[in-house]
Amino acid sequence: MSDLPRKAVTRTAKLAALPLGFAGRATWGLGKRIVGESAEIVGRELQQRTAEQLFKVLGELKGGAMKFGQALSVFESALPEEVAGPYRAALTKLQEAAPPMPTRTVHSVLAERLGEDWPQLFEEFDDKPSAAASIGQVHRAVWHDGREVAVKVQYPGAGEALLSDLNQLGRFARLLGPLVPGIDIKPLISELRDRVSEELDYGLEAQAQRTHAEEFTDDPDVVVPDVVHQCEQVLITEWIDGIPLSEVIADGTQEQRDRAGQLLARFLFSGPARTGLLHADPHPGNFRLLPGGPDGEEEWRLGVLDFGTVDRLPGGLPDPIGTSLRMTLDGDAESVYELLRTEGFVKESIELDPDAVLDYLLPIIEPAQVEEFTFTRGWIRSQAARIADPRSPAHQLGKQLNLPPAYLLIHRVTLSTIGVLCQLGATVRLREELEEWLPGFVPEEEVAEFDEETPAAEA
Repeated sequence: MSDLPRKAVTRTAKLAALPLGFAGRATWGLGKRIVGESAEIVGRELQQRTAEQLFKVLGELKGGAMKFGQALSVFESALPEEVAGPYRAALTKLQEAAPPMPTRTVHSVLAERLGEDWPQLFEEFDDKPSAAASIGQVHRAVWHDGREVAVKVQYPGAGEALLSDLNQLGRFARLLGPLVPGIDIKPLISELRDRVSEELDYGLEAQAQRTHAEEFTDDPDVVVPDVVHQCEQVLITEWIDGIPLSEVIADGTQEQRDRAGQLLARFLFSGPARTGLLHADPHPGNFRLLPGGPDGEEEWRLGVLDFGTVDRLPGGLPDPIGTSLRMTLDGDAESVYELLRTEGFVKESIELDPDAVLDYLLPIIEPAQVEEFTFTRGWIRSQAARIADPRSPAHQLGKQLNLPPAYLLIHRVTLSTIGVLCQLGATVRLREELEEWLPGFVPEEEVAEFDEETPAAEA
């Protein structure tokens, strides 16, 4: 693989060829049907070829194309099995790897940003990347003080490539839609585009990672590697080993799946409460299972990587999320409806039946209704089918709801995390995490009673 393709015309041509390829394969499939092959076999072959081309192009281009592929990857569990099967392997590859940047380019960036004598800063430096992602790749090294470190080097031209890709993908979002039934592609691409400048700024990423590393120091459940050094285009952090979550999804034991799911849910809801930040890129490539939890080496902790995209929530997750969730569980349709109107989820010009809104929400929040819930691909597919089916009352009502900008990233992160939990097939005590960390979920009077009953020594 040569340098990151930077010329807009080159990248545009590759991306523009995707819809043409889809159309060409549809014609090929029709021809196969005419000569007598079954629709089922032809359909499987068509999906397989489409998946291979789509994610080959997205992976090679890196940039916004790969970022889009990674965002799609967490929704794989919501797809019907006949669609998801051919896509799964291709999607998983995007979570962990991409074709590497040439060694000469890596050395050039390090020399420009760290100085010509940059090799003296390291006791060891592995030229072979350990991971490659959408805007940079990671090299394992040993810092001059003996610490093992991860050196993230940004691809030259990454910003231009990101914007070019996402603009081009936005132009044919309608054509990509059928590949991922039930997922609205255009808002996903728009939101990714809005985050471009933030993700390219390694200074902001270092700040967010330091905040998390400080808060989670000595935490029994979550490990965040600290920042060692940062400058433009280069971010050096402590190295952590562990089992990538993509491997747990593929081959993990049920114990590993359940532990990973519980800790993922815990991190999602506790992070904003503890740091004022929401980790907003929850695809499996950004998480590791590490041995050595609170009960010894046999227990697992969750390692968290990549803080390039965060939502800044100084007061934690917004109180209306927890309040509306609690009122929905209580069956208080009128109060839920009024709160949704106040927050802008129901526009002033729209009139809906509060009971119909409650019926729409209750199946989605099923995991919070019980002490523990097993997330499965079948469950999330049933939810996606209910909302995506034009004949469904849920589909008709969903079209009339609005997603306020302040909730857009929170919504995507929550959906993505649920997607990963379903890929894991994890049994999770979600309600326990909501009661502990989600503002508004426990009524204020109950919180006050608990505080009064808790002895000062325990508080």
